[in-house]
Amino acid sequence: MTYDWSKLREPAPGKLVAAREAAHWAAQALTKAARANLDAKPDDSHSALVWDAHEAMLVTQPLPLGVVVGLDVAKLELVVLRGGHAARRAAPADAWLDEELRKSGLKPASGTSLPYDIPRKDSAEKANLAALARWFAASAEALEEARAKHAAVASPLYLWPHHFDIATLLSYPGGKSIGVGISMSDHYYAQPYLYVSVYPAPADAVHPTLPAGHCHTKDFFGAVATADELLAQRDPRAALVAVIDAAVDQGRRWLHG
Repeated sequence: MTYDWSKLREPAPGKLVAAREAAHWAAQALTKAARANLDAKPDDSHSALVWDAHEAMLVTQPLPLGVVVGLDVAKLELVVLRGGHAARRAAPADAWLDEELRKSGLKPASGTSLPYDIPRKDSAEKANLAALARWFAASAEALEEARAKHAAVASPLYLWPHHFDIATLLSYPGGKSIGVGISMSDHYYAQPYLYVSVYPAPADAVHPTLPAGHCHTKDFFGAVATADELLAQRDPRAALVAVIDAAVDQGRRWLHG
């Protein structure tokens, strides 16, 4: 079902930074649980999360014995799902999560080190957390369409806990790729934004004309459409899809000459 992007207009996207910071920090408990209990993969995807549309939460990939650890973003609660039962506790809840994992015969999460640091942020306004959860739902639905649409070897749609972006990687022969994702905000943009980035970046490329958004060149090269730029369109979701289509098509021309 197509997500109704009109639900994303309020609160203003720029007001979601604190909610993103709180959810970003809370989500590290999930990736620690995954790192503690799943075999490592070369691309680190064992530590990545996914958006579960049915449960409306971020979740780990299934751990041994069918256990899944989730983050209910709207409530900022950790959730342990096993055997049709869901145990919940407001984040942060490291000791509680460790005990739930032990009861399931799994390794605790809290002792797992991460190869990066995330500033601690414990709380945010409930209305903004709920809005952030809506952004995850809308992003996952639209990006799954893009993942299925474009002719490439597409990775699963992952939420990467380091940068807190939900993305797929379209891979082409010769180690070339196009990343298509939505960041929930970072040091580049203080609001959610779509990006389509090409690797390797083209040398001296002429910036293409996009249906919405703009070209980004600082630290990475690609098309970007911020939440404000998308929501200014009559149909924000259609605008997002149009930007993805245009940027991927241009990226393929760059990559394949």
